[in-house]
Amino acid sequence: MSRQTGHGWTIIGWWVLGAAAIAASFAPLLVQLGYAVVAVGVIGMAHGASDLAIVERAHRPAFLALYGSVSLACLWWWTTEPAVALPLFLLASAIHFALEDAPSGSLTERTARGVSLIATPAVLHSMGLRELLVIAGGPDALAPGLVTAMTLVGGVTAGGLMVLAWQRRDARLALGTLSLLIFPPLVGFSLGFLILHALPQTAIRQERIGCRTTAGYVRAVAPILLLAFVLAGVVGALLLRVDASGVRALFAAIAALAVPHLLVTPWFSGEATPARLRAA
Repeated sequence: MSRQTGHGWTIIGWWVLGAAAIAASFAPLLVQLGYAVVAVGVIGMAHGASDLAIVERAHRPAFLALYGSVSLACLWWWTTEPAVALPLFLLASAIHFALEDAPSGSLTERTARGVSLIATPAVLHSMGLRELLVIAGGPDALAPGLVTAMTLVGGVTAGGLMVLAWQRRDARLALGTLSLLIFPPLVGFSLGFLILHALPQTAIRQERIGCRTTAGYVRAVAPILLLAFVLAGVVGALLLRVDASGVRALFAAIAALAVPHLLVTPWFSGEATPARLRAA
């Protein structure tokens, strides 16, 4: 495939994602949930599917054991204590985004980037976000004033990031922040997550494991990606008995896959240089 053709498909992909986001925003919650499943659970999951590939072979048994244990513990916690699991998952996600999305930025920028992905959807859609969080974690998951605080903090961070995007002429940062701000929470987070975190991290992982094309990267991580889809499907099927809307199932499935990615992978990937990974 030529660079021009690949670029053309990239543009087409973004148009499809954007058009689908607009359509889903005016659709029922079930459709918005479907958009989130595709955007976060299928497209976005690809960057985490290379976790095993960036760990040296000698360390992989220990990595897999710890990764699986954390995933199962997270799933157990979510099914037994969702009111505790939800806020901790949101906090861990914000820290993860802060560390990865602006690694060379100032502490203020990194904090704003991490907090914005979690809090900005509350700015214009606080009631919608509150309803989602109550479904996902139960009414006890929301501390008094949590959504109000997210609204205020999200407004400040979104405003600051838009100014920063203007100063740097950073279209990605501007579009990602606007997506979080404008679209309903499920749709806005999904699109913002792809623009600001998942797709940039996929490109970094693609280069790190030595894949020249996105198709080559997907082929390289396909077994792990397929396993992640199966696990997410099983989690979703189990939790649909508790919450027929599918919202809690989506949060729990994402958490079961994301938490070990957030907490375990950094401990094992630090010593793995590209040359040593290729040798492995």
